[in-house]
Amino acid sequence: MEQGYLSAQADDDFTKARNKALFNELQHLLNPEEAKLISFADIKKMLKPSNEVYKGMQVVPISLIVGSEGRYKDFDNHFFPKRNFLKTRWEHVDMAHYQDITLPPVSLYELGGLYFVRDGNHRVSVAKMKGIENIDAEVVSLQSEIKLKPGSSKEQIVRQVIEYEKRVFYAETSFGDITDFWCLNFTTPGQYDIIYSHILCHKYYINSTKKEEIPMEEAILSWFHKVYLPVTKAIENLRILKSFKGRTLSDLYVYLTKHWDELKAKFGNDFPLEAAAEDFLRQYGRLSLYRKIKNSLARSKMKKNLQSAEHKAIFKC
Repeated sequence: MEQGYLSAQADDDFTKARNKALFNELQHLLNPEEAKLISFADIKKMLKPSNEVYKGMQVVPISLIVGSEGRYKDFDNHFFPKRNFLKTRWEHVDMAHYQDITLPPVSLYELGGLYFVRDGNHRVSVAKMKGIENIDAEVVSLQSEIKLKPGSSKEQIVRQVIEYEKRVFYAETSFGDITDFWCLNFTTPGQYDIIYSHILCHKYYINSTKKEEIPMEEAILSWFHKVYLPVTKAIENLRILKSFKGRTLSDLYVYLTKHWDELKAKFGNDFPLEAAAEDFLRQYGRLSLYRKIKNSLARSKMKKNLQSAEHKAIFKC
């Protein structure tokens, strides 16, 4: 093929790929996160892999390549290019395909059964655009007990990780059997580790007043009744959950206990839970428009009353 024809064809291919990225972005205007390519660092932080194993050369299904180590902002979740500055390099890769030039294998991380690009983002992008099903890759596998489902978005991966963490926490601690409470649910990963840490701290506190160490089962039950339930009751009494759309009661437990600890460090260990809950709601709660207007009118009325009282006091003097 002539160079001029190849250049024009590659230019046309990039324009189509770029337009697909723009259309994809428009389709996800209300949920822009769904159109973003997944960051490998984000998934690695969630899954906490134990070690790396070099797997060597493999043929990898392109449908299982879902993210990138360093270029996740340059491509969308289908690996279509989002930036015009990618054009030159993208077109060079595309022209190589037309000329049947063998390109070097891409370099991938495998984690949880899915793949993330270390090097070769443009090659993956062009291959996806052309409908190529498999690609040669040099693979490094990061060991994890969590297996992710193919075609998962980042939001779906987050849910899979949380579900796995819950299964492990309940299985290893027998928390549900001990407390008969199965609704310790979270919306972000890593929270069950925090709960386990809270239980261990509570156990340490109890043991400091006893000659013999209490069993873990007793510590879990004590923490549940003396810590978790009182905190969540304070949250329910102030209806704090309404100000945190999409969050769970257990989410708010973690947030409030952290805030309460900060207040106790500042004002002393006797700082009351109810006051901490009120302060937390005042600082971080998202008030509804009606409540904002109502509070604004109440403050305005109070200000007028104070001014009126001051005026009467002056007149009386």
